Amino acid sequence: MREQVNCDRRRFLGTAAMALATAELGGIGSAKAESSKIRLGIEGKMPSLAGATEWLNSPPLTAAGLRGKVVLIDFCTYTCINWLRTLPFVRGWAERYKDQGLVVIGAHTPEFAFEKNIDNVRRAAKEMRIEYPLAIDNEYAIWRAFKNEYWPALYFIDAQGRIRHHHFGEGEYEQSELIIQQLLTEAGSGSVGHAIVSASRVEEAASGVEAPADWGSLKSQENYLGWERTENFASPGGAVLGKRRGYAVPVRLSLNHWALAGDWTVEKPSIALNQANGRIEYRFHARDLHLVMGPAAHGTSVRFHVLIDGQPPGAAHGGDVDDKGNGTVTEQRLYQLIRQRKPIDDRQFAIEFLDPGVEAFSFTFG
Repeated sequence: MREQVNCDRRRFLGTAAMALATAELGGIGSAKAESSKIRLGIEGKMPSLAGATEWLNSPPLTAAGLRGKVVLIDFCTYTCINWLRTLPFVRGWAERYKDQGLVVIGAHTPEFAFEKNIDNVRRAAKEMRIEYPLAIDNEYAIWRAFKNEYWPALYFIDAQGRIRHHHFGEGEYEQSELIIQQLLTEAGSGSVGHAIVSASRVEEAASGVEAPADWGSLKSQENYLGWERTENFASPGGAVLGKRRGYAVPVRLSLNHWALAGDWTVEKPSIALNQANGRIEYRFHARDLHLVMGPAAHGTSVRFHVLIDGQPPGAAHGGDVDDKGNGTVTEQRLYQLIRQRKPIDDRQFAIEFLDPGVEAFSFTFG
């Protein structure tokens, strides 16, 4: 079930909307902006949270029990790079405004089956320093109640339990904080004792996968590797669903095309390596390259080696790889494999798995 659009594209729409809001407010972050009120409508009542299958960091919360509080619902799934890049802001708002009446709730609605595993979500939340409540929405009940379609998605709810604003994708962070402050003031918090935090300041402090994308250099979009959703698969003979097969990489890959080498099984949601020394190659144009993957069997690990244009990555290595290109898959998550310095150009990425038993789901870029 794919009920979201590619949030990379949504981010550019968000940037345009942010520019318009900035013009209307006389410049976000200025004294005029901080004293201006944003025109907010009423988009309906806050839906029920009863569909959560479990809660982390909190006992179960209800719409009725949250009356009197300003609530920010953040739809997330822990491998989504677009959501990960919003996390420094959401985490900051949760901490900055918790004593003034804001309750941030993450609605963790899984994209991949392994994201339904509560131990995986608990581990990810701890590593990402998420201390606000997380509603585990494994059955998409909260997602459907909000009629949501996107990761990430924010819903701003006032103290009377009404949805007053929403934002899909990345961006518009300063406007989002202004709305939080406005709803807190409406709720009787008095003068909210925080200045709007510059988005650039937060982004400069972000690191690893939470750092903002290099949008000016980004010419590669998210691509899934499973049969159902992949694009631009270039191995000769194409993919065969559900059967072991030997694959090969063509002599040349066009930009944003990819191929397999070795003994793989292509399934609907993912690809799985059957024998050691299988390889994935991808022609991309972006500063960052990430791969969502994990060991097929719990408690196992898979060693891998990364090359870029046929060479070890050196200074272009990502956070999960050393400068020689070595790394190990130990858990099901997003791995940052490449982070380049400028100039950014078309590059050929290759990852070879030295052990069998890896499952790979999607490439994302930044």
